[in-house]
Amino acid sequence: MITSESADLLEPALPHMEEMTGSPLSLEQLVQVVRRRSPFYAEHYRHLAASGWQLTDLPLINPKRYWEESQGLQNWPVLTGPVEDGIVFKTGGTTGSGKLSIFSRQEWRSFVTSFGRSLSSQIKPGARVANLFFAGDLYASFLFIHGALSHMSTPVCEYPFTGTLESQNLTEQIIQHDISVLVGVPAMLLQYAAELTRKNCLLPGIETILYGSESLFTEQRQLLKSAFPNARIASIGCASVDAGLIGLSSPDCLAGEHRVFEPETIVEIIDEATGEPINEINRSGMLVVTSLTRTLMPLIRYPVGDLAAWREPSGSKNRKFILQGRSSLGHRLRVGYASVFPDEIAVLITEKLGNQQWQLVLEHDTHRDRLTLRIACSGTRDQANTLCSTLVARDHALAELQTAGQLIIQVHWCSQVELSRNTRTGKLLRVIDKRVYLAQETVK
Repeated sequence: MITSESADLLEPALPHMEEMTGSPLSLEQLVQVVRRRSPFYAEHYRHLAASGWQLTDLPLINPKRYWEESQGLQNWPVLTGPVEDGIVFKTGGTTGSGKLSIFSRQEWRSFVTSFGRSLSSQIKPGARVANLFFAGDLYASFLFIHGALSHMSTPVCEYPFTGTLESQNLTEQIIQHDISVLVGVPAMLLQYAAELTRKNCLLPGIETILYGSESLFTEQRQLLKSAFPNARIASIGCASVDAGLIGLSSPDCLAGEHRVFEPETIVEIIDEATGEPINEINRSGMLVVTSLTRTLMPLIRYPVGDLAAWREPSGSKNRKFILQGRSSLGHRLRVGYASVFPDEIAVLITEKLGNQQWQLVLEHDTHRDRLTLRIACSGTRDQANTLCSTLVARDHALAELQTAGQLIIQVHWCSQVELSRNTRTGKLLRVIDKRVYLAQETVK
């Protein structure tokens, strides 16, 4: 808790919450707000000087601590005020008790408007766009993309189908309405493309496919091309309901590349072992985001869980970076369109097996992901089956991906020496992402 003496050092007086319109604050203003109004940040910054500090002096957020008590909104210490005017989403999770993410009404409007601004370079004026993202159960993607399409600077016509429309019906309506753009998650788009291919059906009228929420791999692009031969395939952008705006996608971005949202977001790439900022090109590090537009649920130096590298020199406008898979310290992992939280897997393993050392390995081949739990234990097949079935039973998205043949979940019993460790620090790597993230597409 901040004492009155320390609070006095944070003058001048702060704006009222209702005066914060979702426009970017300066970093100094944001830190002043959160120190005064968020118990979490008051404690987090208790050793920080009142002035004279720089961005790198601010300690990184520990995601596990950040999300504690976030299932309810009455006593979550991260928040800077009561939730009386806004929108609430759920980030997902394997226990069914996913973390809640909150935007004030003004923050949400700013969020979708900024993202919509970025889409204007990706979609032609007058395009007919099929919104195939998902809605319901506090899921954000459909509403987010709907809001972004509604706030584009160029006119487009949205067809809000959602991702649950039966494929034959969808095909008929795409042809009937002369749809030219598909936007959705890769898992749904790939399933649809596979069904079209089996029926020897092509949709040459689709000019653009924009995907989000997960990565797209080389052979998956080939599958989409087989059904949509004239489509340009690109990321719709990089954002999440918890971390907010991360990176925009522009026509000159290769696969995995994005540009920093400015002035809304500060993006850093940090050495996982030392915590030092990385500024040189093509050196991998942990992606860290600060949102300058969110004050109700602030995110300041928040590790989003991705590895990334800069693709342009420091000082470049909307500096380009490339995503390179999941960080070994990742708090939230994307597997298909499902979210997996290693902290929750740790609890599950302890419940079933006691305290064991383990790590999670992510791989991709032949149109599907493989999630392997390496556990340093002499377990049985029944125990492995129980772990896998419990994990799937707690998350319907994992179950859907497994049923569709897009995901394999397995347990590998191993010895301690088989667990991979950081070569510099010797620490156990909790997450190993072996999926190949390469900028292989050409700019069109």
